[in-house]
Amino acid sequence: MSDTLAQPGRSRPGALPSRTEAVLDAIKHSILIGELKPGQALVETELAERLGVSKTPVREALKTLAGSGLVTMSPYRGAAVREVDRELARCVYDMRLLLEPVAAGRTAVVSSGDWGEAALALERADQAADAADRSLANRAFHRALYAGCGNPLLVKSLDELRDQTALVSSAAWARQPSWQREAQEHREILRAAQAGDADLVRELMRGHISAFVARNFPENEAE
Repeated sequence: MSDTLAQPGRSRPGALPSRTEAVLDAIKHSILIGELKPGQALVETELAERLGVSKTPVREALKTLAGSGLVTMSPYRGAAVREVDRELARCVYDMRLLLEPVAAGRTAVVSSGDWGEAALALERADQAADAADRSLANRAFHRALYAGCGNPLLVKSLDELRDQTALVSSAAWARQPSWQREAQEHREILRAAQAGDADLVRELMRGHISAFVARNFPENEAE
């Protein structure tokens, strides 16, 4: 995990002190590639030693990750990687299903036709070295589709789901790699957006979100 400490740009720059930001990025990356397993305890002293830092940036990073839903904090058990189950997946994706098709459709209406950021995110996903890079590229694609909707509250709500979405998708891919299918769905959504077809964007986005959770977390699946 120490190799990931120097990798920049996985979180918002300037939001935290640079050392804490780097530690946060490293822990997040390790969670999303499955190096740190769901339910695994996150011991500050162990993480600090592995990353070559003091406990302070580790503690602050864990608090931030708990706020974004990747880590759980207990007064008795301490911090742990959040476990992904069908209930979590369906809660996250139900929220996305309510909000994201609307936001993406509105972005398609008001966009000036510049979808370069979305296209670049698809290229990054295709070239990703691991599940973490792929998840982060995919969520960058989705943000490019909804960020221009004109409603900052809607954008904020979707932004707050991004880390949990990445956690759920990485857990699903570990069991059943399906990113190629999702990449094709992304390309179809982008083509509709480039054509300015807001109705089709909404329809495709609803299908994309619904199909993922139905495929990976079906109602009749045993826990």
